[in-house]
Amino acid sequence: MSIPAIALNSGTSIPQLGLGVWQASDEETERAVGAALDAGYRHIDTAAAYGNEAAVGRGLAASSVPREDVFVTTKLWNADHGHDQALAAVDASLQRLGVDYVDLYLIHWPLQDRDRLLRTWDAMEEIAESGRAKAVGVCNFEPHHLQLLVDRGGMLPAVDQVELNPHLTQKDIRAEAAKLGIAVESWSPLGGTSRSGWGPESKPNTLLGDDTIGAIAQEHGVTPAQVLIRWHLDNGLIVIPKSVHPERIAQNFDVFGFALTADDMTRIAALDDGTRLGLHPDEMNLGAP
Repeated sequence: MSIPAIALNSGTSIPQLGLGVWQASDEETERAVGAALDAGYRHIDTAAAYGNEAAVGRGLAASSVPREDVFVTTKLWNADHGHDQALAAVDASLQRLGVDYVDLYLIHWPLQDRDRLLRTWDAMEEIAESGRAKAVGVCNFEPHHLQLLVDRGGMLPAVDQVELNPHLTQKDIRAEAAKLGIAVESWSPLGGTSRSGWGPESKPNTLLGDDTIGAIAQEHGVTPAQVLIRWHLDNGLIVIPKSVHPERIAQNFDVFGFALTADDMTRIAALDDGTRLGLHPDEMNLGAP
C-alpha cells in the first residue's frame, strides 16, 4: 500500500503516517521498528532524549527494507542547543542510528533563550546544507517562535511537530504554519498514555474511551485509534502513533479503507477543549543548562 506523502519546503516529502517510539525500551523499540516496516510503514520517529536511537538503528539494519526507502526522524535535545553543540549532537545521533543521514532533524523544544535558539538554528541550516539531514525543523514552536526565524531570514523549518489531537487542535499554529509553508506533525495524536506529557503530573488518555470517538468507530467498524489516526490524515497532518505491540502497529496502519464523513468531523470538532498533556512550550525549559 502506498502511504500518502506531504511535500516539504526542503524539496523532499514525508510519509503522512509513521511510527513513534517515545517511552519504548530498547527491546520494544527494535521489535516495533521491525514490525512497522513489515506492516508497510516507511517513517520512524525517534529522538536523542528517548534513549532508543541505537535500537531504531538495529531495527532498520535488520529489515530487508532499504535505508533509502525509510524516512527517519530524530531530534536535538535541549542540553545540546547552541551552534557547536548542535553540530556535535547530530553526529552523535547519526552514529547511534548507524546511518549517514536522517531525513528530518528537529529541535525538540524552543527553550526560553532567544539568542541561543538562533545559534542553534544557524547549526540546523549547516546540518541541512551538509546533507546530514535531508530536512530540518522544529518541535513545540508557537507562532512567535516561528516568527523569530522568519525575522532572522534564511531557511525556515520544514516541519513543526506539536502536541495535537482532537482535544488540542492547535488552530493558531496550524494557520501560521500553513501561511509559511511549514508542515505540521502531531505528537501524542491518540491522546497520550498515563505517562504522557512533560509536565508536573501524568494525565490518563480520555480520547480512546471517549463516547463520541467510540460511536464513530462503531459506525465504521473500526477501532477508536483508527478513527483518531484517520482524523489526523484527513486534516492534512503528519501523524506518528506509538505502539510496541505488532498487532496494534499493523492495526494503526490499516486506516485507508474508510473515510470520516463531514458529520464525523463536526462531532469530533466539538471535543476541542484545549486540554494539554504536557506543559505549554513557553513554560517548559527542561534539560537546558
